[in-house]
Amino acid sequence: MSWKNVEIKAKCADIKVLEKILLEHQADYKGLDHQIDTYFNVAKGRLKLREGNIENALIHYDRGNQAQPKLSSVTYYQPNESADLKATLAAALGVKVVVDKKRQIFFIGHVKFHLDRVEGLGTFAEIEAIDTDGNLDQATLQKQCYDYMAILNIKEADLLAVSYSDLLLDLVL
Repeated sequence: MSWKNVEIKAKCADIKVLEKILLEHQADYKGLDHQIDTYFNVAKGRLKLREGNIENALIHYDRGNQAQPKLSSVTYYQPNESADLKATLAAALGVKVVVDKKRQIFFIGHVKFHLDRVEGLGTFAEIEAIDTDGNLDQATLQKQCYDYMAILNIKEADLLAVSYSDLLLDLVL
């Protein structure tokens, strides 16, 4: 399965405030997921195996590093057994970095919200305006991201250009 989305990631001092706002806007709360994302060495984009209680998937995505809402091309595969897949990918490609996070997942329509507590990094919010069937253009998805940034009081100064994996790798180097 593949799709496109426009997303932001932002530093967040108080996740509880954003959770309250999302619930006031009738967001559908999917639950708290403890996710381990193992990133593998690849020539193009990012490849990660997500292992969680709610979400389990092999995900390849390609996007530029910029703080503003950015377009991502995503390919998503849900394996039956992730342990064997993880061992195979690690042997073939090598592990680049592992991200350990606790993620609250919410939806309003086709817009997905993550409130994350990332081991070694802190707390963050993500907004993903998702188009799975090709009916929404990039401008519409970007507007939805900006609209929800305003509702959640996320400032452009809080936006991050890179992924958690990049932030963790920067700590190591």
